[in-house]
Amino acid sequence: MADNARTYDIVVYGASGFVGKLLAGYLAEHAPPGTRIALAGRSRARCAEVRDGLPEAARDWDVLEADAGDPPALDAIAGQTRVVATTVGPYARYGMPVVEACARAGTHYADLTGEVLFVRDAIDRVDALARETGARIVHACGYDSIPSDLATMLLARRRRPPGRPARREPQGRLQRGHDRLDARAARGTARGPRTPPGHR
Repeated sequence: MADNARTYDIVVYGASGFVGKLLAGYLAEHAPPGTRIALAGRSRARCAEVRDGLPEAARDWDVLEADAGDPPALDAIAGQTRVVATTVGPYARYGMPVVEACARAGTHYADLTGEVLFVRDAIDRVDALARETGARIVHACGYDSIPSDLATMLLARRRRPPGRPARREPQGRLQRGHDRLDARAARGTARGPRTPPGHR
Protein backbone atom coordinates (compact mmCIF):
# COMPACT_ATOMS: atom_id res chain seq x y z
CA MET A 1 0.00 0.00 0.00
CA ALA A 2 1.41 3.40 -0.96
CA ASP A 3 2.15 5.83 1.87
CA ASN A 4 -0.29 8.40 0.51
CA ALA A 5 -3.07 5.82 0.84
CA ARG A 6 -2.46 5.45 4.58
CA THR A 7 -4.63 7.38 7.00
CA TYR A 8 -1.87 7.97 9.55
CA ASP A 9 1.88 8.53 9.64
CA ILE A 10 2.31 7.16 13.18
CA VAL A 11 0.16 5.08 15.50
CA VAL A 12 1.29 4.91 19.12
CA TYR A 13 0.17 1.49 20.33
CA GLY A 14 -0.09 1.23 24.11
CA ALA A 15 -0.76 4.95 24.44
CA SER A 16 -2.43 4.67 27.85
CA GLY A 17 0.56 2.96 29.48
CA PHE A 18 3.45 4.60 31.32
CA VAL A 19 5.83 4.91 28.36
CA GLY A 20 3.02 5.32 25.84
CA LYS A 21 1.89 8.50 27.58
CA LEU A 22 5.43 9.86 27.52
CA LEU A 23 5.75 9.12 23.80
CA ALA A 24 2.36 10.67 23.01
CA GLY A 25 3.32 13.78 24.96
CA TYR A 26 6.62 14.05 23.12
CA LEU A 27 4.93 13.76 19.73
CA ALA A 28 2.32 16.34 20.70
CA GLU A 29 5.08 18.84 21.38
CA HIS A 30 7.68 17.92 18.76
CA ALA A 31 6.08 16.21 15.74
CA PRO A 32 6.23 18.41 12.63
CA PRO A 33 2.97 20.17 11.76
CA GLY A 34 0.75 18.02 9.59
CA THR A 35 2.03 14.71 10.99
CA ARG A 36 -0.98 12.37 11.13
CA ILE A 37 -0.96 10.64 14.49
CA ALA A 38 -3.36 8.26 16.23
CA LEU A 39 -3.33 6.70 19.67
CA ALA A 40 -4.21 3.04 20.09
CA GLY A 41 -4.64 0.46 22.82
CA ARG A 42 -6.99 -2.10 24.22
CA SER A 43 -9.20 0.60 25.79
CA ARG A 44 -10.52 3.36 23.57
CA ALA A 45 -11.71 5.31 26.63
CA ARG A 46 -8.30 5.28 28.32
CA CYS A 47 -6.53 6.33 25.12
CA ALA A 48 -9.04 9.16 24.68
CA GLU A 49 -8.33 10.27 28.24
CA VAL A 50 -4.61 10.42 27.42
CA ARG A 51 -5.28 12.44 24.28
CA ASP A 52 -7.49 14.88 26.16
CA GLY A 53 -4.66 15.59 28.58
CA LEU A 54 -2.13 16.39 25.84
CA PRO A 55 -1.30 19.81 24.36
CA GLU A 56 -3.60 21.41 21.82
CA ALA A 57 -1.77 19.86 18.86
CA ALA A 58 -3.17 16.44 19.84
CA ARG A 59 -6.83 17.42 20.09
CA ASP A 60 -7.71 16.08 16.64
CA TRP A 61 -5.81 12.80 16.93
CA ASP A 62 -7.91 9.71 16.35
CA VAL A 63 -8.20 6.95 18.94
CA LEU A 64 -8.13 3.32 17.83
CA GLU A 65 -8.92 0.17 19.79
CA ALA A 66 -7.14 -3.16 19.44
CA ASP A 67 -6.20 -5.84 21.92
CA ALA A 68 -2.87 -7.62 21.43
CA GLY A 69 -4.83 -10.87 21.31
CA ASP A 70 -6.99 -9.73 18.39
CA PRO A 71 -4.99 -10.16 15.15
CA PRO A 72 -7.73 -8.79 12.83
CA ALA A 73 -7.87 -5.57 14.89
CA LEU A 74 -4.08 -5.28 14.76
CA ASP A 75 -4.16 -5.88 11.00
CA ALA A 76 -6.67 -3.04 10.66
CA ILE A 77 -4.39 -0.66 12.56
CA ALA A 78 -1.23 -1.70 10.72
CA GLY A 79 -2.99 -1.26 7.39
CA GLN A 80 -3.90 2.35 8.18
CA THR A 81 -0.49 3.74 9.14
CA ARG A 82 3.05 4.07 7.87
CA VAL A 83 4.59 3.38 11.30
CA VAL A 84 3.50 1.60 14.48
CA ALA A 85 5.43 2.58 17.61
CA THR A 86 4.53 0.07 20.30
CA THR A 87 5.21 0.31 24.02
CA VAL A 88 3.17 -2.76 24.99
CA GLY A 89 5.24 -5.22 26.99
CA PRO A 90 6.41 -7.66 28.04
CA TYR A 91 7.00 -8.13 24.34
CA ALA A 92 7.46 -11.89 24.57
CA ARG A 93 3.89 -12.03 25.83
CA TYR A 94 2.17 -9.30 23.80
CA GLY A 95 4.54 -8.17 21.05
CA MET A 96 4.61 -10.84 18.36
CA PRO A 97 1.09 -10.26 16.97
CA VAL A 98 1.96 -6.58 16.47
CA VAL A 99 5.21 -7.40 14.68
CA GLU A 100 3.43 -9.90 12.47
CA ALA A 101 0.63 -7.46 11.59
CA CYS A 102 3.18 -4.83 10.57
CA ALA A 103 5.19 -7.31 8.51
CA ARG A 104 2.05 -8.41 6.66
CA ALA A 105 0.97 -4.82 5.94
CA GLY A 106 4.37 -3.48 4.93
CA THR A 107 4.19 -1.10 7.91
CA HIS A 108 7.32 0.06 9.69
CA TYR A 109 7.56 -1.07 13.32
CA ALA A 110 9.47 0.27 16.34
CA ASP A 111 9.55 -0.90 19.95
CA LEU A 112 11.70 -0.41 23.06
CA THR A 113 12.19 -4.00 24.06
CA GLY A 114 15.23 -5.27 25.87
CA GLU A 115 14.04 -8.87 25.55
CA VAL A 116 16.72 -10.57 23.47
CA LEU A 117 14.80 -13.82 23.00
CA PHE A 118 11.80 -11.89 21.67
CA VAL A 119 14.01 -10.11 19.14
CA ARG A 120 15.49 -13.43 18.01
CA ASP A 121 12.01 -14.93 17.70
CA ALA A 122 10.73 -11.94 15.71
CA ILE A 123 13.63 -12.20 13.27
CA ASP A 124 12.98 -15.89 12.75
CA ARG A 125 9.27 -15.39 12.21
CA VAL A 126 8.93 -12.24 10.11
CA ASP A 127 12.25 -11.31 8.50
CA ALA A 128 11.48 -12.92 5.15
CA LEU A 129 7.95 -11.52 5.05
CA ALA A 130 9.09 -8.02 6.06
CA ARG A 131 11.65 -8.04 3.27
CA GLU A 132 8.89 -8.88 0.78
CA THR A 133 6.49 -6.19 1.97
CA GLY A 134 9.10 -3.51 2.69
CA ALA A 135 8.35 -3.29 6.41
CA ARG A 136 11.27 -2.16 8.55
CA ILE A 137 11.22 -3.88 11.93
CA VAL A 138 13.30 -1.93 14.46
CA HIS A 139 13.71 -3.21 18.00
CA ALA A 140 15.21 -1.63 21.13
CA CYS A 141 14.54 2.03 20.29
CA GLY A 142 15.56 3.69 23.53
CA TYR A 143 16.19 0.25 25.06
CA ASP A 144 15.85 -0.32 28.83
CA SER A 145 17.24 2.74 30.59
CA ILE A 146 16.41 1.95 34.21
CA PRO A 147 19.02 -0.82 34.79
CA SER A 148 21.86 1.31 33.42
CA ASP A 149 20.67 4.39 35.33
CA LEU A 150 20.55 2.47 38.60
CA ALA A 151 23.97 0.93 37.95
CA THR A 152 25.43 4.40 37.40
CA MET A 153 23.89 5.65 40.64
CA LEU A 154 25.25 2.70 42.63
CA LEU A 155 28.70 3.13 41.09
CA ALA A 156 28.75 6.82 42.00
CA ARG A 157 27.81 5.99 45.59
CA ARG A 158 30.54 3.32 45.88
CA ARG A 159 33.15 5.67 44.49
CA ARG A 160 32.62 8.12 47.39
CA PRO A 161 35.18 7.52 50.19
CA PRO A 162 33.65 6.22 53.45
CA GLY A 163 32.56 8.97 55.83
CA ARG A 164 32.58 11.70 53.19
CA PRO A 165 29.12 13.19 52.57
CA ALA A 166 27.80 13.26 49.06
CA ARG A 167 28.17 16.64 47.40
CA ARG A 168 25.36 15.92 45.05
CA GLU A 169 23.17 12.90 44.36
CA PRO A 170 23.35 11.46 40.84
CA GLN A 171 20.48 12.82 38.83
CA GLY A 172 18.51 11.64 35.84
CA ARG A 173 15.72 12.98 33.70
CA LEU A 174 13.57 10.14 32.49
CA GLN A 175 10.70 12.58 32.13
CA ARG A 176 10.29 16.33 32.31
CA GLY A 177 9.65 17.78 35.74
CA HIS A 178 11.51 15.06 37.64
CA ASP A 179 14.77 16.41 39.03
CA ARG A 180 15.77 13.10 40.55
CA LEU A 181 15.95 9.66 39.06
CA ASP A 182 12.48 8.17 38.82
CA ALA A 183 13.14 4.51 39.49
CA ARG A 184 9.58 3.36 38.94
CA ALA A 185 9.44 0.65 36.33
CA ALA A 186 6.82 0.56 33.64
CA ARG A 187 4.27 -2.16 34.34
CA GLY A 188 5.47 -4.31 31.42
CA THR A 189 9.08 -4.05 32.59
CA ALA A 190 8.10 -4.98 36.14
CA ARG A 191 6.27 -8.11 34.94
CA GLY A 192 9.33 -9.29 33.08
CA PRO A 193 9.48 -11.33 29.89
CA ARG A 194 7.94 -14.73 29.48
CA THR A 195 10.15 -17.26 27.76
CA PRO A 196 8.88 -17.67 24.19
CA PRO A 197 7.81 -21.14 23.02
CA GLY A 198 10.74 -23.28 22.00
CA HIS A 199 13.24 -21.54 24.30
CA ARG A 200 14.48 -23.08 27.53
